[in-house]
This record gives sequence, structure tokens and C-alpha cells, in this order.
Amino acid sequence: MMGGAIILSALFLLGGVFFFFTATVGVLRFPDFFSRLHATGKGDTLAVLLCLIGLAIYEGFSLTALKIVFIAVFMALAQPTATHAISRAALRKGIQPWMKGGQENDSGV
Repeated sequence: MMGGAIILSALFLLGGVFFFFTATVGVLRFPDFFSRLHATGKGDTLAVLLCLIGLAIYEGFSLTALKIVFIAVFMALAQPTATHAISRAALRKGIQPWMKGGQENDSGV
């Protein structure tokens, strides 16, 4: 394996770890369910994609790398869909989004 591919792979993996970390901070710091779900939905999706791309680059051109790419495509489609379904279920269950200053939610939901 060439040294450039290892460095590129490491950069993608480090980027993925960074976004996992920021999503975790979002879960701990944000005030309500929906903003926490947004942080994990966006952060984890990007983190998983970056990590899988890094692993595919590290693996090189092989069947294993192709399988990793298929997993990445599936995750890119499944994670936002799951986040959306969870947030809709929470709205239907009556969980209201946090509003600054305790304002009423006029969304009609």
C-alpha cells in the first residue's frame, strides 16, 4: 500500500472521529429531544460515511472495499430516514420542540 493512501485514509478516519465527538457533545449540551436528535442525525451520518470511506481507501481496490462502499450508501440512506421517522413519532406523541423564552408552538401540529 502506498504511503499517500494511508495518510488519506487516516485523515478520513480522524474526520469521522471528530464528527462522532461533536455529535456526542450535541447530545449532552442541547436543550431538547429534537435538537439532540438533529445533532446525532447529522453528526453520526457524516461520521459513519467518513469512517467507511477511510476504511475503503485503506483496503484498496478489492471486493472488501466494494462491500464497504455499499454499506456507506445504505447508511447514507437509512440514518436520515430513521432520524426523520423518530422525530415524527415524537411529534405525534406530543413532545413539543423547545422554544426560546417559553413561547407557544404555533406549528399547528
